Amino acid sequence: MTAPRQVIAGTTYLVTRRIAHRQFLLKPSKLTDNTLGYILSVAAQRHGILVHTVVVLSNHLHLVLTDPSAQLPAFCQYLDSFVARAMNAALGRWEAFWAPGSFSAVALTGPEDVVEKTAYALANPVAAGLVARGSEWPGLWSPPEAFGNSWRTFERPGHFFSEKGNMPERSTLELSVPPGFRAEDFRALVSARLSEKEQAAARALKAEGRRFLGVRKVLAQKHTDFPGSREPRRKLNPRVAARDKWRRIEALARLKSFLHAYREALAKLRAGVKDAIFPHGTYQLRVFLGVPCAGAG
Repeated sequence: MTAPRQVIAGTTYLVTRRIAHRQFLLKPSKLTDNTLGYILSVAAQRHGILVHTVVVLSNHLHLVLTDPSAQLPAFCQYLDSFVARAMNAALGRWEAFWAPGSFSAVALTGPEDVVEKTAYALANPVAAGLVARGSEWPGLWSPPEAFGNSWRTFERPGHFFSEKGNMPERSTLELSVPPGFRAEDFRALVSARLSEKEQAAARALKAEGRRFLGVRKVLAQKHTDFPGSREPRRKLNPRVAARDKWRRIEALARLKSFLHAYREALAKLRAGVKDAIFPHGTYQLRVFLGVPCAGAG
């Protein structure tokens, strides 16, 4: 059984989701980019999510976002469900779209962690050996200069959403600056770290005697293709990221305390104690059963 997730308002996350069987079902195309961008924009607006960074590779995606109202699970369920159904409709398939257990939401505990994971996401196309610079990636890739601006406007995908439905005709995706940063400072910090990561990835690829795949070959791949390399098994799925040792220890201690308090409250509830108090950050039982929680929801 998966441990309960602590969902606290105001947390910034690196969110990752991977495609089933590692297939290239999100391979860049006008239809794919517009469909995912539109659904992401609508989902963010409906759940009050602040999106900072968007990187969509052929078989997985990364988002850096802030959750001001503790709506992360509802936002992700909305996004994942509509993307899966809309893309399956576009590709003429019925099978599972997302890989089971592939969802990851890592809470970023400090400003340096937000910069690091933002640069990590943006450097992903380079680290994967696909293009020499992230800006060359032909799919959805939000540039650092877009922080704090309206990025792109997406049209309602006609292949899936009805004109008579309640979905807007078009939706603009805003890329906000993470809390605690000034726009120009965040752009500079991320740009510098991204450049370092891209250069390191290029050196590593050269040392292995390999070349970048390139845009032309990326676009020539089929949706049913998948990477030739094996995917590492039994990888860690962390809940928090902190480069600072003491901040990491503190964050893990808070998470451990939450899990202990949650399990104690759950045991009381199962024993018939209807007013058992669950810890701050409890989500599913608070939303679906209305259990009382310590502090603000």
